[in-house]
Amino acid sequence: MATRAATGPVRLGLRENRLQFTLLVVVNVCVGGLVGLERTTVPLIGSHVFGLTSDLAVFSFIIAFGATKAMTNLAAGALTARFRRKQLLVTGWLIGVPVPFALAWAPSWGWIVAANVLLGLNQGLTWSMTVNMKIDLVGPARRGLATGLNEAAGYTAVGVTALLTGYLATGYGLRPAPELIGVVFVAAGLALSLVVRDTAAHVALELAQHTEPLPTGENTSLAATFARTSWRHRSLRGASQAGLVNNLNDGLTWGVFPLLFTDHGLGLAAVGLIKGLYPILWGLGQIPSGHLSDRVGRKPLIVYGMLVQAGGFVLALALLDRPLLAGVLSAVFLGLGTAMVYPALIASVSDHAHPAWRANALGTYRFWRDIGYAAGALLAGILADTLGLNATIVAAAVLTAGSGLLAARWIGGPRPTH
Repeated sequence: MATRAATGPVRLGLRENRLQFTLLVVVNVCVGGLVGLERTTVPLIGSHVFGLTSDLAVFSFIIAFGATKAMTNLAAGALTARFRRKQLLVTGWLIGVPVPFALAWAPSWGWIVAANVLLGLNQGLTWSMTVNMKIDLVGPARRGLATGLNEAAGYTAVGVTALLTGYLATGYGLRPAPELIGVVFVAAGLALSLVVRDTAAHVALELAQHTEPLPTGENTSLAATFARTSWRHRSLRGASQAGLVNNLNDGLTWGVFPLLFTDHGLGLAAVGLIKGLYPILWGLGQIPSGHLSDRVGRKPLIVYGMLVQAGGFVLALALLDRPLLAGVLSAVFLGLGTAMVYPALIASVSDHAHPAWRANALGTYRFWRDIGYAAGALLAGILADTLGLNATIVAAAVLTAGSGLLAARWIGGPRPTH
């Protein structure tokens, strides 16, 4: 009781919790910055430093990252029933400490892949906890804005770091200088995570205020929620498949774009610009799109966002004889399309999940979304090795447009409150 008195009464809302919310935004800047280290340089390290000739072998680090992050996302939802969110956040940062050092000085490609297993664990715990804690703080009325701000912070940091590593690689080589800026992200993220307060009291308050009681006998276990979110609930199924394809795009372009555009004559700085612009627009665009999803609903942003992304892939191939223009326009369309989709999908899952099983639902959704990294890299590696990089881009455009149409068919539900 003394602690409660010292910190004041627990209230839901962005303004009421602005200090803790802001701290979590800065933490997610560090989370995004750490994964941004890899966007420009690591595919080229595989081909130029370690001499890998198979695209699938080069993309193996993304497969390791995506599969680990997806499984950690799924486990994170269940772990919140046993551990505080803050404990999991701090644990994620401790796991991430070796990552920048391994990327900078790995003696073999296997070390890079192992570093990405650690990075997947780090990202799964830290990013899951920052988004869950922000949703806990603001309550149901501003979930779209909260998730938009969270994802904006993370993905803007991804983009800025990708851009910065491209320029550092131009001046200092692919290693170690570009990777060592990750030490700053790890140190700052860990320090701030130790300062931020846990949000268990906010979850308890929302549960007490929730107008819709949990149906009698409804199973809130991870297994039941996984089935509900993956298939049985129509809207949650629609969100899960859209999230998977969205990150399939990211995993695919993560590996393909540096190779595609360097093959067409672009240097590291230009590739860094393309790889940075995509997540910067993805990040910054989520602030207005998250707020808009609270106003007009989640579905329009999800459906049209997927179609805009499909258009980005079309532009990448249609203008490839002018590779810088093709890369920049493709990055703009992919970034803006993803910005429309990302916060709306998380908010849509939150809308359809009871607070008693919401953490597991978000964990399941994030599992399917981030398994897309591994699926995208695997698909890209197989198609690129057999049919070429251009065919890989065509496949991504078709899959993305199809996912948007499925989202239009499956996602429904009430208009969000505001």
